[in-house]
Amino acid sequence: MILFPAIDLKNGQCVRLEQGDMARATVFNLDPAAQAASFAAQGFEYLHVVDLDGAFAGKPMNAHAVEAMLKAVTMPVQLGGGIRDLKTIEAWFDKGITRVIIGTAAVRDPELVKGAAKTFPGRVAVGLDARDGKVAVEGWAETSHVTALEIAQRFEDAGVAAIIFTDIARDGLLKGLNLDATTALADRISIPVIASGGFASIDDVKALLQPRAKKLAGAIVGRALYDGRLDPAAALQLIRGA
Repeated sequence: MILFPAIDLKNGQCVRLEQGDMARATVFNLDPAAQAASFAAQGFEYLHVVDLDGAFAGKPMNAHAVEAMLKAVTMPVQLGGGIRDLKTIEAWFDKGITRVIIGTAAVRDPELVKGAAKTFPGRVAVGLDARDGKVAVEGWAETSHVTALEIAQRFEDAGVAAIIFTDIARDGLLKGLNLDATTALADRISIPVIASGGFASIDDVKALLQPRAKKLAGAIVGRALYDGRLDPAAALQLIRGA
């Protein structure tokens, strides 16, 4: 079980959104590299980064901030947002990103995911962000007509490293992870699933360690860390003890 601290980038700053709404952004740190270093010092082992501007623009928009973070930490970094072609994927790997997360392109161009996963085994994840069960794309600005399960099943034998499943309705609202929907997805596919959206407290860590969540590979935590609602040391101790 990996706990991924999240850094969401908007205009080069570290922010958190509510339900994916760019108009409801709270700036938590003007220096994303310093924030990444802080998470490393707290004992986290894998960083989750999203280029929010890139998700809307369809191309990387916060490259300088990402590159600064890669220089600041030695832990692996997974990155999503604006990754829509093989050239961008290769460029990020060349810069030191460990794993890319493909969201919109996974819905619109599944062959890109399959090709990238084959070329870079274990380094391509799919981000499935669901609103009322349907997957949202273009930085969550549009909702598609397909379910997370339908898309996940397209990649069953493609060599995808993980599915990151986000419940948009809970994202940034500290309502707790939607483990019902996340474990239901994990039970239907063989690809490891990472839970995202709504992480609120140590209770979520305890829930992740229950038998029903045994198929989950990890969870992403954002606002609860920034707000001080989750003690990193206590959370990581609990996970390592399990």
